[in-house]
Amino acid sequence: MPMGASDSKSLRTSGQVDGKPADFEYTRNEEEQLLSYRFANSDCVETLQREDIVALLPVHAQFPDDYSILYVVPPGDASARKIPIFQSMIATRLPEHFIHDFSPSGSSCWQLRSDRDGNRGRPNLHVVISTLSGAGLALDLFYNVVKHVLSYTGLQESRDYVVHCTQSERTITELTTSVFLPRANEANAQAIILFSGDGGVVDIVNTLLGGHRSKQYVRPSIALLPLGTGNALAHSLDVTTDNTLGLATMIKGAHQPLPLFKATFSPGARILVHEGSRQERLQVDAGGMSVMYGAVVCSWGFHAGLVADSDTAEYRKFGAERFQMAAKEALFPADGSEPHRYKAMVSLLRRNSERASKEEWQTLDREEHMYVLATLVSRLEKGFTISPASKPLDGKLRLVHFGPMPSDEVMRIMGQAYQGGHHVDEEAVGYEDIDGVRIDFGGREENARWRRICVDGKIILVEPDGWVEVRKGGNGAVDVVCMP
Repeated sequence: MPMGASDSKSLRTSGQVDGKPADFEYTRNEEEQLLSYRFANSDCVETLQREDIVALLPVHAQFPDDYSILYVVPPGDASARKIPIFQSMIATRLPEHFIHDFSPSGSSCWQLRSDRDGNRGRPNLHVVISTLSGAGLALDLFYNVVKHVLSYTGLQESRDYVVHCTQSERTITELTTSVFLPRANEANAQAIILFSGDGGVVDIVNTLLGGHRSKQYVRPSIALLPLGTGNALAHSLDVTTDNTLGLATMIKGAHQPLPLFKATFSPGARILVHEGSRQERLQVDAGGMSVMYGAVVCSWGFHAGLVADSDTAEYRKFGAERFQMAAKEALFPADGSEPHRYKAMVSLLRRNSERASKEEWQTLDREEHMYVLATLVSRLEKGFTISPASKPLDGKLRLVHFGPMPSDEVMRIMGQAYQGGHHVDEEAVGYEDIDGVRIDFGGREENARWRRICVDGKIILVEPDGWVEVRKGGNGAVDVVCMP
C-alpha cells in the first residue's frame, strides 16, 4: 500500500503499553512516520518518531498481539552524552501499518544472515569492535545499546555470537585470515556486525580477496555500525538517515553484494601504517601485481593529502571536522605560499559503446592537478555529496577532477558539495562515468608527500616513476546490509 494510503482502523487502535490501557495513533505520510499513544485517563500524549525506532519484535507466539518496541533516545545538542540511550516497551494491539513498517520480515530478516547453530558448535555471528575508530565510542555503544538489542532478538553472547575487540591496526586482518575466510570456504554463512568506519570494511575485503577462496565460498554479510570518522559507505547506503547508529538497518535490512574497484600499483608502492611512520608491502594478486581493493574511493591530490595528513590520534578526536581542518592547512600554508600543483599524467578508461570489448584510454589535457577522485559512492561524509549521480550499490565508478586554482576558489567549489553536490555543475569541475583511471607520475614529483594515494582511507605511497591504475568490477567478497 502506498505511503499515506491507509484506513483508519489500521492507524488507530486501543491496547496497552507495558500492561496499562492506552490508545494508539500512527501517522504515516511522506513527511513523517510517528506513533502517538495516550494512557487512559491522561491528557499527556507520548510519541515515537521513525528516526528513533530500531525495530518491532514479537514477544512470544502465545501472545500474538504483543510486541516489543525497541527505540533509542538520541543525545541532545547540548548533552555531554555521545551515544543514544536504549529503551524498550511492550505494546499490545498496535496499528497494523505500524507493525508492517517496523517489523523485520522475509529476506530482510537478520536471522537468515548466519548459520544459527554455528560452525561445529561455534557461533557464526561476529561482533567486531574497532576500539580506536573515530571518537572511540564503540565499546560504550556495544555494552549500553547493542547488547540489549541483541538480547531482545534472543541472542546471547558466547552461545549465539562472539565479540572481537581490536588490539591493533592488524586485528581485523588477522581475524579475517583465521576465522572469516576459513569458515566462508567451508560454506558457512557468517554475519559480521562491524563497529568501525570504512577502514574495517576494506581490511576484511582485501584479506578475503587476498586469500584462496573455495568453490563453496559463501560471502560474509556485514552490518555497518558507523563509528569511524567519515563513514562514507554507511552514509551512501542511507544507514545513517536515522538516530539508531545503524541498528535499524542491522535488524531490518537485506544483504546485497558490495561492488568493488581494484587498484593496481607499480612494484615499489608501499602502504603507510602507524600514522605514516612505517611502510609495508601491498598484497599481490594471482598475476604478481601489487593491489588493493576498495568500496568507496581512490584519490590522489588534495583529497588524498588531507586524509593522510589528518590520520593521527590527535586529529581523530575532532571526528569528521578533521578533514576540514587539514584542508585549510593544505590550502593556506603557514608560509603564505600557494597550494601545491600536483603533477602526473592522468588517463581515463571508457568502453567503446559500439565494441564493448575494446578499451579506450583518454589522457586528460593537463599535467597539473588539484583534485582527482574516483568513487563508487555518493557521500564521503554526512552532508558531503561528492557524486550526486551515484546510487546505492549501483557499481558505477565516477570521477571528480579539476586542475590548480586559487585556495579560496577551491574552498568555494568544495563547499558546493555540502549543498547537495552542486560542485559538479561548476565549469571547472570534470564529472564523468568511467571504467577506470590511471595516474602515471613519471618522475614529475620528487617529494613523496605529493605521491600519496588514498584507497578507502588507507594511504599508499607510490615511487617517483610509479603509477596506479583503478578499474571497477568485482563484488564477490562480501555482502553489505542495507534497507531493501
